Amino acid sequence: MHLLTLIFGIVLLPGAYTLRCNKCIPTSSGGCVNTEKICSAHGYQCASVRMISYAGGLKVSDLQMKSCVVQEQCGETSINFGLGRHVITTECCAIDFCNTKPASEPSRHTPNGKKCYHCNGPKCTATLNCEGNEDHCITKTVISGEKQKIIKGCASSKMCSSTVNAEIKGAIGGTFTCCQGDYCNSASSTSAGLLLLVAPLVSFVMFS
Repeated sequence: MHLLTLIFGIVLLPGAYTLRCNKCIPTSSGGCVNTEKICSAHGYQCASVRMISYAGGLKVSDLQMKSCVVQEQCGETSINFGLGRHVITTECCAIDFCNTKPASEPSRHTPNGKKCYHCNGPKCTATLNCEGNEDHCITKTVISGEKQKIIKGCASSKMCSSTVNAEIKGAIGGTFTCCQGDYCNSASSTSAGLLLLVAPLVSFVMFS
């Protein structure tokens, strides 16, 4: 009897702990239809995600999606390149199909006192005032054609965490490094266009 109970437990428990979520990826027309997604592993939660991009302080895009995410992604994270800033709000829950509502728009952020370098033209020596919870400086290496280019700026700790950072590296390739301390992302390099990072970042959020 005990053996039979053990066998049923082994067979049934993995299914019992598999979370089912709404998955919704925006289309080119702006619409979004919910489908079912089974989270691939333990430690994932259902999530409603919103990514807003700003240029010169003005909102230029607002994407909303739903999927499974690792718990470490839950909350608000951002990357700030000076000319462009991208804020990702991820609202999580841990019940089947609980991610029915869209994620909220992030609150308006103000400078937090931390300073990093960012690229303005061919040099990456311009000062950037980090905002909100951006407490790291970042350097992203991008391959454009046959040339290696650099993007610099500020990022929040969630974006620099080992798990999230590893997933971003897997999604967009190249080298993505973070450091703490004012101007720790020093040394000038030729800057890259923001779209070289923004488009893969959107893909990472949408398909994670």
